[in-house]
Amino acid sequence: MVKKILYSLAAASVLFLWSCATYQPPPPSLHIENLPSEWVSQLSLDQRITVEDAWESLRLGNTSKAEKLISRLGSQSPFYHAGLGYAALIARDIGSAEYLFKTAAENFPEMPLGFIGLAQVYLERRDLENAFSSLRRVLKTYPDHPWAKPRFENIRTQKTDELLDEAKTKRATGNMEASRQAYLQALYYSPESIEAHVALAGIFIEAKNYETAIVHLKTAAEQEPDNLDIQKLYADTLFRAENYKESLEAYEAIQEEEPENTVVQERLQTLKNRLGIYELPSQYESISQSEAVSKEEMASLLAVKFKDVIDGAGDSPPIIIDISTSWATKYIIQVTSLGLMDVNPNHTFQPKRAVTRAEMAEILFRLTEGLKSRGINFIQQIPVSQIEITDVSPDNFYYQPILTMISYDIMTLASDKTFKPDLPVPGTEAIKHLNIILALIR
Repeated sequence: MVKKILYSLAAASVLFLWSCATYQPPPPSLHIENLPSEWVSQLSLDQRITVEDAWESLRLGNTSKAEKLISRLGSQSPFYHAGLGYAALIARDIGSAEYLFKTAAENFPEMPLGFIGLAQVYLERRDLENAFSSLRRVLKTYPDHPWAKPRFENIRTQKTDELLDEAKTKRATGNMEASRQAYLQALYYSPESIEAHVALAGIFIEAKNYETAIVHLKTAAEQEPDNLDIQKLYADTLFRAENYKESLEAYEAIQEEEPENTVVQERLQTLKNRLGIYELPSQYESISQSEAVSKEEMASLLAVKFKDVIDGAGDSPPIIIDISTSWATKYIIQVTSLGLMDVNPNHTFQPKRAVTRAEMAEILFRLTEGLKSRGINFIQQIPVSQIEITDVSPDNFYYQPILTMISYDIMTLASDKTFKPDLPVPGTEAIKHLNIILALIR
């Protein structure tokens, strides 16, 4: 009788110990992610029942039963490694859990189970960087995930604040490289951090690495378009980098907000001078409608269209006595200084006089010769030996320029092989000739 009682007690003890080994309630902090319906729906009915029973067993802490059920699914199942990972996590086998969740994440990166499990492994280890990375992968597919999003935001805020404080401390002590690294790490957690972008820009500006500074300032300026301090720093850095066109655009936007700012006005004028930008008068816009392009119109076309490839006025501007009332005075001075157009021996330019086709050929010839001296090549399209001009003789002053322009196919002969040298040149034709040359040199 006593033996029976002892056997009964021993059996009860074994059952109790077995029960304890089988059921290990998950810690309250453990999150067992719900089965994603879009993945479950792809299973057969038997598989669906099996995986749902396995997940229920995990929630109850019955890891033995959960593992048996999961093994039925096979290792190809999207729930296999994640399920076993949860079982390992409940059993506090963190190393195995990490391996299993990593496998699940690698095999099925669009499913949240592996990454959520990994995030919990890393949170357990206080490895916030890897936890953050895993949570970010979850949010890539599920932007409003109720478990992942608040934890992601908490880590981001904590790490960003820590790194910004560290960066400022390092910079204050003169350790610019450590400060730069800390700011860059802060951007890993908060790519939109205005403080980090502006601070990094300052570090790169001090190192005269303007191009990299511009990248950070552009991001900051786009995020805070109303912050004029950032906009001014961005515009100034573009100027330092000799990115004059974009700097001009940035300063023009600032001027709209601060029209009385003399510093901005001076910088705008400097930029326009360097870019060769003119405030074009209304007469320039009407050149295309001119039946006979005048010398002042031709001068303005040359100066404006070739502002990027010809220098400004020469060292010794010629004396011209009849252009003070011309709207194109500054253009005339520029092109005559460069020798593209002539001043008469009596110091007149005759700005209103129409340009003939022969004179146009001479102007274009001087322009192309000047460009050739700068290393720009022009290739003959028509051999000169095949060109016959019936109304301009070889001893004509304009013969060589006319022949050259025809060989370059910039100007053409009429069907009867006449050039008609004394005809005036319409505005549209003058513009066409210059545009041909621009196209050839670009």
